[in-house]
Amino acid sequence: MCELLAMSSSHPATVTYSMREFARHGGLTGDHADGWGVAYLEGQDVNVFRDTDAAADSPYLRLVSDRKVRSEIVIAHIRRATQGEVALRNTQPFARELGGRVHLFAHNGDLVGIDRRPELQLGGHLAIGETDSERAFCVLLHRLSSVWSEPEVTPELALRRRIVADFAADVRGLGPANFIYTDGDAVFLHGHSRKDCADGAIRPPGLHMLCRSCTTGSDSIQFPGLTLATVTQRVVLAASVPLSDEPWIALGEGELVVLRRGVVVPP
Repeated sequence: MCELLAMSSSHPATVTYSMREFARHGGLTGDHADGWGVAYLEGQDVNVFRDTDAAADSPYLRLVSDRKVRSEIVIAHIRRATQGEVALRNTQPFARELGGRVHLFAHNGDLVGIDRRPELQLGGHLAIGETDSERAFCVLLHRLSSVWSEPEVTPELALRRRIVADFAADVRGLGPANFIYTDGDAVFLHGHSRKDCADGAIRPPGLHMLCRSCTTGSDSIQFPGLTLATVTQRVVLAASVPLSDEPWIALGEGELVVLRRGVVVPP
């Protein structure tokens, strides 16, 4: 199955160390060799880098790492193709406009029969590729379009959380539905279940989370997984599997966590 990575931070930071370890799973220590992508939010827009080659061997990923791109929100994905051919149109994360800003989505799992469920309507958000993941994103955007109706107006977080939670409950019935979604204001983590590489069984957890904080006066000080950018930095990392020897927290089956500026937002 594919793997996910995300970061939410209080100030712009890099994910160089975590991204390198994550990329190793894309064809070196793991078999997720059918493409990769990483997106860095920048205001209401986004820098997206995607490639259909294995992440572990990609010169483009090395270029991105060397540039040390900073952002407060980062979402990355490495792919093992199960639906749709190996092509750029099927490579995540997916980026779409809604309400005058870019929204991002990355999914890990198989949503069998999503195209045959009448309650999972796309509205005007049509898929470009053939993956169940992109179709799921279109369904979510359709449901969110009613609240993202005015440019430069961010809907209440509680309302957005409820829509995402209802969407997650609907797609969980189709198969593993681990996903990371952001509207540029908040990051939504949904943990479900995923295939165990050791025995092939599908079980939770499908997503893990790591919270960090640090105070420093130097921009050059390194933290494992990120480079600190300001005096006080709070960071939450999320990944399909832990990327370091630290106390990662496994999300419960069907658990939805919302992040804002490096902090978990209580329900």
